[in-house]
Amino acid sequence: MYPNFMTEFMVDMKCDGCVSAVQNKLQTLDGVKRVDTDLPNQVVRVLGAIPIKTMLDALEQTGRKARLIGQGNPEDFLVSAAVAEFKGPDIFGVVRLAQVNMELARIEANFSGLSPGLHAWSINEYGDLTEGPASTGKIFNVGRTSEEPIGDLGTLEASKAGEAYFSGVKKMLCVNDLIGRSIVVYGSENKSDTGIAAAVIARSAGVGENYKKICACDGTIIWESSDADFETQVKA
Repeated sequence: MYPNFMTEFMVDMKCDGCVSAVQNKLQTLDGVKRVDTDLPNQVVRVLGAIPIKTMLDALEQTGRKARLIGQGNPEDFLVSAAVAEFKGPDIFGVVRLAQVNMELARIEANFSGLSPGLHAWSINEYGDLTEGPASTGKIFNVGRTSEEPIGDLGTLEASKAGEAYFSGVKKMLCVNDLIGRSIVVYGSENKSDTGIAAAVIARSAGVGENYKKICACDGTIIWESSDADFETQVKA
């Protein structure tokens, strides 16, 4: 079960009819507890235990452009959030992390351009991409001595079209500790390989922040972003 989160989207709403269409669609989704809209700012806030992809798909089914702009714990709007963007040339994707509480973080990811099959992925020590994944160091472990480092994210399964989607939670992961580190995707299940793609983890918007920006790392304007920044049409 997902924890209840407040998730904010920028939605291309122009009138009260747009607002009604968006609210009616979102309120049919299992796990949605409340939908609030802000027409002047084109912002929709959804409270509930539901994956981001499900909400984005529903919004796009109304025929309106929609972009995720923030996420947070409704009881603590200062909760940490972060994003890592993979911008090609071959592998594209977005990984979003948000702190649920002191002992739990939520992770959602979309990738395209992968070879079909299983791919390991991990949070690595450094955000140094001068040599690509090879310069990102070891898997992040914050001094733990267990067999599985805290930064080990398991595996992704890419479809025949090269697309992969992940949504879940990770225990004992502190998002604030991850800013400036990196996420690495590997060519197979073997994490001893160098890796085939990497992206730096940057601070992202929480609830009520950066209405017109994707994230704090590059300040991309919400409607100028490319489709690759928001890969949402992922099929199993």
